[in-house]
Amino acid sequence: MTRTLIVGSGFVGRAVAARLAAAGDRPVLASRRPPAGPAGPWVPLDWVPLDAADADACARTVDRVRPDRLVLVHGPSDVTWCEANPEHAAALHTAAAANLTAAAPGLRTVLVSTDNVFDGTSPHNDESTPTAPANAYGRAKLRAERVVRAAPDTTVLRVSLVYGWEPPESGKWLNFFSSCAHRLRAGDTVEAPDDQWTTPVLVDDVAAVTAAALTAGTPPLLHLGGPDRISRAAWAQAVADGLGLPRSRVRPVPRAAGRYASRPANTCLTSDRLDTLLAAHGLRVRGVAEGVRTLLEAAP
Repeated sequence: MTRTLIVGSGFVGRAVAARLAAAGDRPVLASRRPPAGPAGPWVPLDWVPLDAADADACARTVDRVRPDRLVLVHGPSDVTWCEANPEHAAALHTAAAANLTAAAPGLRTVLVSTDNVFDGTSPHNDESTPTAPANAYGRAKLRAERVVRAAPDTTVLRVSLVYGWEPPESGKWLNFFSSCAHRLRAGDTVEAPDDQWTTPVLVDDVAAVTAAALTAGTPPLLHLGGPDRISRAAWAQAVADGLGLPRSRVRPVPRAAGRYASRPANTCLTSDRLDTLLAAHGLRVRGVAEGVRTLLEAAP
């Protein structure tokens, strides 16, 4: 049985673990704190505590778990927090990447990175687009990318904005889809930028592509963006459509007016390599309308 150590047990890390477990793998999640479930802290059978900024702790964890593969999806990922703490954010991202690749030399490794490594001036960023981070989160991730790409048998998987279902009591800032869905259901009006564009990706599709990227022969750099380039305001309106609510419940605003001020205007990814990987593994990436419909049909 293949064992995969997943460093980071947040929204994406848990989805990757579920995907690998369903395929017969034995994933092990590692993070400072236990993964949070709908009712609070949740400790799965295969979870180990880890401060990835501690080199000795990383070495001990790798020795204990003895993984065959490694997925790095560690944080901090809160763009606003990173902007307020740029040096700390960069140190945490870089240290974790360096410590884990040093503790597991030569192990097949995938780092989940971000579209924030680009400055947002272009609506199309493929693997050949020069990086130019517009914020501290993007700069921190780019430093981690460079560490990982210097190690053998690694892939940096840059992912656009991830969304999926999260319950309102999750105890943190919810992903954009869930935040909109819960607020619209509660009768609120949602304010969303009409000048901040993204290529959203359903979390289950991110997990599937991450699992596929663990296989041999995957390019060292790969972009994963959804097929739709859409503003956050239009995306919130698509959620309202899915709930059968009027689009007037969404109020378009400039990104500078709220918490998205530090995001690039375009957090969009395209790829000239992804289709080959998708075809090899029988995968596809769903668009926003299908993703919203899928999530709302399954929602409690």
